[in-house]
This record gives sequence, structure tokens and C-alpha cells, in this order.
Amino acid sequence: MKRIAVYCGSNFGARPEYESVATEVGAHLAQKGLGVVFGGGSVGLMGVVARAALDAGGEVIGVMPEMFKELEDDSLELTEMHIVDSMHTRKAMMADLADGFIALPGGLGTMDEIFEIATWGQLEIHNKPAGFLNTAGYYNGLKSFLDHMVTEGFVKAEHRNMVMVEANIADLIDRFENYQPPQVSKLIGQ
Repeated sequence: MKRIAVYCGSNFGARPEYESVATEVGAHLAQKGLGVVFGGGSVGLMGVVARAALDAGGEVIGVMPEMFKELEDDSLELTEMHIVDSMHTRKAMMADLADGFIALPGGLGTMDEIFEIATWGQLEIHNKPAGFLNTAGYYNGLKSFLDHMVTEGFVKAEHRNMVMVEANIADLIDRFENYQPPQVSKLIGQ
């Protein structure tokens, strides 16, 4: 692995642990020699991850849609910044640049991005690991729901197991490094 895409909130959230973990993630990835690919924003947890990775000497690549450029302050001196035409282009470029994908606490955009990546993995569009960093139990309900989807017959256990959930970044990266994609048919109903 060379780079990890980090999806997270453009807000800080309600708990101080979210910002602390975002700092830890950026620093940990840089210390492991892993570049960060992110949405390019300097605000919220996105900015925290990027600053921490940069402060630790890491590579940080931003991918931002043109529509958000005017809202940013350009205070981050990123390794690379790509300004793209749309959210769709942003997601595709981030997927191409990254070798794995992590969702920190975030909102609807974070869910959209990580679940699209998980779906692409299920469809064998890529074979890269994806997971949630379950800070302060933020994703406990989601983890239960993913299991419920299997129980109810809408997701295969093999595909559910592709979506990792860990409480700390070191364990999640260890799992990424040992990831083997499932060998199942991507066809619906099989």
C-alpha cells in the first residue's frame, strides 16, 4: 500500500475524541509511510487529518470539486491539490489514487463515499480494503446494521466481511495490510 483515502466530516462533531483521533490517523499514516488522499478541505476533521499528516512529514493529496474551492482558505500546503469538475469526478479520482479507504466519523457525504467504495469492492471493480474507524463507538449502530443486512439475506457474509470496523488506526491498518478480497461471484442472486 502506498496511499490511504480518508473520508471524514467537514465538521468536528460533538465529541473531542473525534478531533483527537483525526490527528492520530494523519500522524500514524505518515509515520507508516502511507500518503493521505482526502477531499481537499481545510475545515473539520478533514483539515485535522491533513495537517497532522503534513506535520509528520507525510504526503497529502487533496481532491476538491470546483464548487467548494471558493469556500476554502488555502491554508494547507498540500503535496498535490486536484480541482475537479464534480463530486463524481472527485470520488473516482480518490479511488484511483488510493490503495485503501478509511471512514472516520462523518455525515452523509462520508457514508456516500465509503459505501460507494464498498460497493465497488463487492462488484470487483477494485480489490482494495475499506473500513470504518469506530471512534467512541460512533459506528456501533452501523456495524449492527451491516450484520442485520446479512441476517436478512441482502448482503453475503463474504461481502460484509470486506467492510472492516476497528476501534484504533493501528489495528485497521494491520488488517488492511493482510487484506484478501473474497473470491465470490459479483452477480446478484448467486
